[in-house]
Amino acid sequence: MTPLKSIYHWLDVRLGLGELVEKHLTGYLLPRNINAWYSLGSVLLVIFGIQIATGILLLIYYVPDAEKAFKSVTYIMNDVPFGWFIRLCHAVGSNMMVAVLLLHMLSVLFMGSHKSPREMNWLTGFILFNLILGISLTGYLLPWSQLSFWATTVATNSVGAIPIVGEYLMTFLRGGILVGPPTLGRFFAVHVTFLPLAIGAFIVAHLFLLERIGVSTPPFGLGETKNNWQGDSFRYQSHPGGIPFFPNYLLQDMTSILIYLAIFLTVVFFSPYIFFPPTAFVPADPFKTPAHIKPEWYFLANYQTLKVFPNELLGLMVQGAAMTILALLPFLDRSKERNPLKRPLFLSCFAGGIILYIAMAIWGHYS
Repeated sequence: MTPLKSIYHWLDVRLGLGELVEKHLTGYLLPRNINAWYSLGSVLLVIFGIQIATGILLLIYYVPDAEKAFKSVTYIMNDVPFGWFIRLCHAVGSNMMVAVLLLHMLSVLFMGSHKSPREMNWLTGFILFNLILGISLTGYLLPWSQLSFWATTVATNSVGAIPIVGEYLMTFLRGGILVGPPTLGRFFAVHVTFLPLAIGAFIVAHLFLLERIGVSTPPFGLGETKNNWQGDSFRYQSHPGGIPFFPNYLLQDMTSILIYLAIFLTVVFFSPYIFFPPTAFVPADPFKTPAHIKPEWYFLANYQTLKVFPNELLGLMVQGAAMTILALLPFLDRSKERNPLKRPLFLSCFAGGIILYIAMAIWGHYS
């Protein structure tokens, strides 16, 4: 017996490695008609890992102080070996993470994978989506540039429109009446401690639910596409005759991850500044308001919505209603049919929602 086999045998006796491999890899069967969209979850795990790794490396040199934050970021970009690469990976990765997460959620909706018995899968994913937006927003302020300072001012101003508690919440977020050094300290603490831990916890919960309930079958290439699950008792959705996760679908996961990394590194090396307008390279000046400050692309639709309505409260109410409907969609959409081509009302709302979001974002960008 070779040394490697001896080590495996020793571990197998104590941990049951063979049983674990059979249960979670070679014996874990997936639907035969599973498609590449299902691999976006694995891509997101890789992105989150990259964000954690690059974030930890940035913490070595970053100084969360209003007087030193911008200088420390400049030092990372110009003087630290490969500091520019780490910083760009973190900044570009933040944007890419939101984009891939949006694609993941849209694919889940399109294939009806949010329907019962997977309501909790959808809810944990929806909470993760909001936590990702939160960690992106808090990280946006940390470079302490003109862009980040005034974009944060605009974002936190919106909170003040909430009746009764708005002013208190705005002051709580900022640590004072205006955005200043206390705001940077609070956003930094939330960005590097609370939000990563919360995201990690919900990722574990999301994966547990996926493992416990089973992978949904894509509603394409099947004669019967209705959801036949009955809510009387728990039933794991197995896939007899399906394909094993290892090595079959793992190859698809790796292909999707490598395609993502190719796109990601292309942006990092050749066009990273699509995410950095000129005001991102100017230190924050509370006494000089830039002419045109806009939030990141994933908040542009929200930004434009607030401008469309006559007052911010109405705009916030509309956005709150839309987010509530999205969160409760599995409970509101009780149709058993999962094929979107057989659900014209859903398909119209789905396409209309995407078009409206893109149109509002473009309008917000050019307004």
